[in-house]
Amino acid sequence: MKRGLLLFAHGARDPRWALPFEDVAERIRRRAPDVPVELCYLEFMQPGLVEGGHRLAAAGCERVDVVPLFLGAGGHVRKDLPALLAELSAAHAGVQWQLRPAVGEVDRVIEAMALASLAWAQDPATGL
Repeated sequence: MKRGLLLFAHGARDPRWALPFEDVAERIRRRAPDVPVELCYLEFMQPGLVEGGHRLAAAGCERVDVVPLFLGAGGHVRKDLPALLAELSAAHAGVQWQLRPAVGEVDRVIEAMALASLAWAQDPATGL
């Protein structure tokens, strides 16, 4: 079963906002070059989630893990994202779309944020 990865971020008017998310996608591609990865946005930026999902389905992915690159599961993750996934499911019935928790709710990410914050508190001159 060919697996793909769909990273879902909010989007912003300033293109520099997307740089950390693009870095995440690129790091994944370097570590797992055989896994198709699409970085998609809810608004202001392209591609949108449905477009990225179509690309993964066209690449032959039979299972796609959808990872919200959000700190928490607010309205966009709870309402907007399921509606977009329903649209993809209708268009690509042979693909399993597996919604994962918002990345900011993953313990290792929470721990990394705590350690980064603590580093600045302990040594504000150099931080990390």
